[in-house]
Amino acid sequence: MSSRSLVHLSSIANTVLTTTAHHNPYPILYARVIPLRTTSVIASWHLISNIFPASASCLSARRRHFSTCSSPPFSQPQQRQHHQIDPLYQQSQHTMSTVERLAEALEKPSVDDRSYRVIRLPNKLEALLVHDPDTDKASASVNVNVGNFSDDDDLPGIAHAVEHSLFMGTEKFPKENAYSQYLAAHAGHSNAYTAATETNYYFEVAATATSVSRSTLSTTPATPATPAVPAEVEPLTDGFSSLTVPPTALPDSAASSSSDLVPPLYGALDRFAQFFISPLFLESTLDRELRAVDSENKKNLQNDAWRLLQLNKSLSNPKHPYHHFSTGNLQTLRDGPQSRGVNVRDEFIRFYETHYSANRMKLVVLGRESLDELEGWVAELFADVKNKDLPQNRWDGVQPYTPENLQRICFAKPVMDSRSLDIFFPYQDEEHLHESKPSRYISHLIGHEGPGSILAHIKAKGWAFSLSAGALAICPGSAFFTISITLTEDGLNNYQEVIKTIFQYISLIKSRAPEEWIFQEMKNLAEVDFKFKQKSPASRFTSGISSVMQKPYPREWLLSGPRLLRKFDEQAIRRGLDCLRADNFNVELVSQTFPGNWDSKEKWYGTEYKVEKLPSDLLSEIGRILETPSYKPIPELHMPHRNEFVPTRLEVEKRVVAEPAKTPTLIRNDDRVRAWFKKDDTFYVPKATVEITLRNPLAYATPGNNVLTKLACGLIRDDLQEYSYDAELGGLDYNLSASVFGIEMSVSGYNDKMAVLLEKVLHSMRDFKVKPDRFKVVKQRMADSFANNEYQQPYYQVGSVTRYLTAEKAWIGEQFAAELEHIEAEDVAAFFPQLLRQIHIELLGHGNLYKEDVLKMANMVESAFPTRPLPQSQWNVRRNMIIPPGSNYIYEKTLKDPANVNHCIEYYLFVGNLMDTQLRAKSLLFGQLTNEPAFDQLRTQEQLGYVVWSGVRYGATTLGYRVIIQSERTNQHLESRIEAFLTRFRETLDTMTDEEFESHKRSLINKRLEKLKNLNSETGRYWSHIGSEYFDFTQHETDAEAVAALTKGDMVEFYREYIDPQSPTRAKLSVHMNAQSKSDTQRKVSDSASSAAVTDERKTNLIDQLSAMLSSSSIEFDSEKFKASFADVDLMTNDMAKNKDAIVSTIRGFLETEVKLDNEKVASVVEPTANVLDELLQGFRIMPTGTAAGETEPVAAVDGMVNGTVNGDTNGHAALTPSSNRSQPTYITSVPEFKARLAVSAGPSPIVDLSEFEEIDPKL
Repeated sequence: MSSRSLVHLSSIANTVLTTTAHHNPYPILYARVIPLRTTSVIASWHLISNIFPASASCLSARRRHFSTCSSPPFSQPQQRQHHQIDPLYQQSQHTMSTVERLAEALEKPSVDDRSYRVIRLPNKLEALLVHDPDTDKASASVNVNVGNFSDDDDLPGIAHAVEHSLFMGTEKFPKENAYSQYLAAHAGHSNAYTAATETNYYFEVAATATSVSRSTLSTTPATPATPAVPAEVEPLTDGFSSLTVPPTALPDSAASSSSDLVPPLYGALDRFAQFFISPLFLESTLDRELRAVDSENKKNLQNDAWRLLQLNKSLSNPKHPYHHFSTGNLQTLRDGPQSRGVNVRDEFIRFYETHYSANRMKLVVLGRESLDELEGWVAELFADVKNKDLPQNRWDGVQPYTPENLQRICFAKPVMDSRSLDIFFPYQDEEHLHESKPSRYISHLIGHEGPGSILAHIKAKGWAFSLSAGALAICPGSAFFTISITLTEDGLNNYQEVIKTIFQYISLIKSRAPEEWIFQEMKNLAEVDFKFKQKSPASRFTSGISSVMQKPYPREWLLSGPRLLRKFDEQAIRRGLDCLRADNFNVELVSQTFPGNWDSKEKWYGTEYKVEKLPSDLLSEIGRILETPSYKPIPELHMPHRNEFVPTRLEVEKRVVAEPAKTPTLIRNDDRVRAWFKKDDTFYVPKATVEITLRNPLAYATPGNNVLTKLACGLIRDDLQEYSYDAELGGLDYNLSASVFGIEMSVSGYNDKMAVLLEKVLHSMRDFKVKPDRFKVVKQRMADSFANNEYQQPYYQVGSVTRYLTAEKAWIGEQFAAELEHIEAEDVAAFFPQLLRQIHIELLGHGNLYKEDVLKMANMVESAFPTRPLPQSQWNVRRNMIIPPGSNYIYEKTLKDPANVNHCIEYYLFVGNLMDTQLRAKSLLFGQLTNEPAFDQLRTQEQLGYVVWSGVRYGATTLGYRVIIQSERTNQHLESRIEAFLTRFRETLDTMTDEEFESHKRSLINKRLEKLKNLNSETGRYWSHIGSEYFDFTQHETDAEAVAALTKGDMVEFYREYIDPQSPTRAKLSVHMNAQSKSDTQRKVSDSASSAAVTDERKTNLIDQLSAMLSSSSIEFDSEKFKASFADVDLMTNDMAKNKDAIVSTIRGFLETEVKLDNEKVASVVEPTANVLDELLQGFRIMPTGTAAGETEPVAAVDGMVNGTVNGDTNGHAALTPSSNRSQPTYITSVPEFKARLAVSAGPSPIVDLSEFEEIDPKL
């Protein structure tokens, strides 16, 4: 299987990713991109790509094998001088002269217009400087050679917790959110992760502080914002989830010259560098950050990827740091140490002082400024990072698995219904074999999917769905080589036969000398990929390369070293193969049912497991296979053939254009085909994408029809797997899937042989036959997927539920699962030809193509399905429900995972018509205005949960504003805290200065006008607008113009009508995903709910919140003394006024006696605190409620609603008028009845007549 799915977590052999998403306005939700389809490879690769950025970045998304490292012939840099900035920011020549230059140029892709320089400061901090003349985003990253392998044995997770703590203020910038506020004001964001041997910090910010004129607003290309929440089935308009749109482009009225402004990169670097010079480790922030770490850990407790990784680690050699529990939690980082008399803050400082040193740090800085300017900034700002001359962290003297730990099988019980087999071998360290990368040769063969491969054989037997293989470095001196297979039920029953098949293929490889032609083919493909490697987002680039810099590559090879193969080393390959021995491996078998007699539980995640020695007869058979010279494997296994899909025609016509075209052209438009075309005029790479929709409403008419369509597409992909694998290795991918329109197809990659692959896919569809044995396998996999989706993280599930409620026609997972149960092979065989009997074809060709190429491919599709055209009147029309003004709906769903303790809420405020430019601009700007404050209040200050997100929700025809929180706290409590935040935001908006407001506007404008990074992102934009059926190709420019014209008064009016909890016209729908299980915290609160006295737990939470509020006021104080001042304060649930008076009096006394503030300052702090106490007391249930803690009064359901009444008729639909008492929400108990009472929006229609896009003339 490809490296995009890679290997099971037991193969990760390093450490877990511990991102601090709280430092990013849009948190990294790493399972967000690829849903966990099995316990095995998919999710594991997602973790690997973050845990080992350098290793991950090197792995081509098309390779179905992976290796320790493979990254981006090759043009030499042309240094371009950029404008000079104010001398205030120009470092002196004297300081620069002390800097050692290690490389003045890097080997780079031919399409790379950046300039590079590697330097070393006098304190031995090494930095890569990157001058990108056209970037609109600047970025920097620091990678420190210390990670959780350096955790103290009695403080698991301390490296991760220290990483969190560095964001909480420095001596030069003591305000704890000074860094995040600065980034938010300049269209920026940041994040960090802790891995085994490294901790990586990075940020992104606007490249310039210059203004954006109105002419620029109408011409600058832009990019959609990357969603920070899981993508939903329904495409988003413009591909833009708008959750952040952070801060820099002034409207004309606020324009100023660049010479008057501090470059955003300089200001961000100044704040960033202080992390490594003088962090404060404020006492007042530590407890909150430890709670964030604990919440992060709890988020992962029911995630099989994390559970199985930790099981593998826990069973390893206790003397090796791979054995560590790396995330940490409150018990390991607070409660346990405190019970032993340990001062946690002192330990954090000790860890930082012991392990953070300039000579262990690698810095990457990317900006528009010249290399000399960047060098001056780095020399100035990072000069004070202390150098302690620490050695590189290495663990050469001990291995994760000793001989006593090998030849074992671990049976593990997953949360999800999945089956997988993982074989992992202790492997050679390839750190210094970066020219030959022998594991890539081995993994290429073992992970192959073509004829004669392991996967081809075990698939034919009905034993497996997929296979991946490759090596992964654990730390300097240690590595694993892992083979991972996702099994069918038959494969589970025959797992020993699967193991034997794998070793037969290993024997086949070992029996012959390594073949240079195979290596050369891999080498050629790697060179082509690197030569035409396009740019990635700035922060992804800097974070990845700073990690690469910790590796021993020649500095000139920092870009190319991880990606290119340079030398065929037969002996190194043989040494790698020698590690794949019968006495040097372990097996992990994952199943919910087999063997059933698990006898142990893993300490940190509670995974049930059982460990045994591998059966002696199996080991004897493997030994015979590997050690008998005359042994002949089964004839179905053989080495791969030469790849006919290696691209050879790589010419690109680079036309000089005054300005890139903004829209595709319509080159055919009749009753059968609508074909769009755009020749690449921006990126100039020999690649293209063809997107195709075969439109037929039958495919989505019912849940059953959609499942039949999914099964047919799955069977075709399954049948093409051996054929298409060579194409994927050759840089050519395809996709075939069911959609709301019918069937979606795409072919993408090098355009050389694109038509060949497209024709093969079309013929497979035309000649579709259902093979009963493969139907059984594909159906089983789909059933597993539907079932496992119910066990995903709650924040992954909530979006699809909201879409189900708000779309006119939408289906949900349990409906698909119910239909699948009754579908047989003959049903699919009868349905699919019927589906193709009447279709309309929509097609887009974009990239290194000519118009004739696209017309030929359109004809190819049409010829494959010579059927009747589908009239436009029969096309599917996507529409959304209109949530009426005054609504206060709640829909509750109980999560299926009985062990999950996390609830999740999506709090959705309906705004209106998606294509109302003013409403869309205001919604986007409101998302920008609230993004950082919501995250800071709900996540950082109140510590509601690790996952907190806010922004715009797009439907097919409508839009709104939403907040998503995943938390141990009940959804009723989360709802109350969101309402409190939105209520308080009224004052924030009223008191916002014009300067702050304009800063938010230019931030949003810059985000909307951000440049597209590569060809695929441009294709995605065009196809998204075509699929929306609005064809609003320049929506980003329209939005920027509209935002530029908005005033603060406009936003106040918007807030009062659509957002304010007191607004009579606000329309709200909340989705509550309720956990079955209670956390320890919930149990304590629930057990004490009947008591009049406030529990210590709730009182502590309240005091923590008050402490956080004082910290945000920039007051220096001892948080422990502040908490102690409440020791004699008794709070009662039945006397709110008394509680409030006691709290205000205590705070006032503390500020006067302990902090020594004057009366005026005390009043300035106490007054705003008192103003929000009512909300705080309600939120912590420290006031009369009449209900148990965290609960609401039960309300009876009426006609599928609660407190709902039918009144009036709108557009043929009964309109529901909910209760006017907003404290009593309307509960939805029947979705069909709920929708029947709502009006439906109009369907989409083109914003201009399509004739304006036509270019029907067959000539170019």
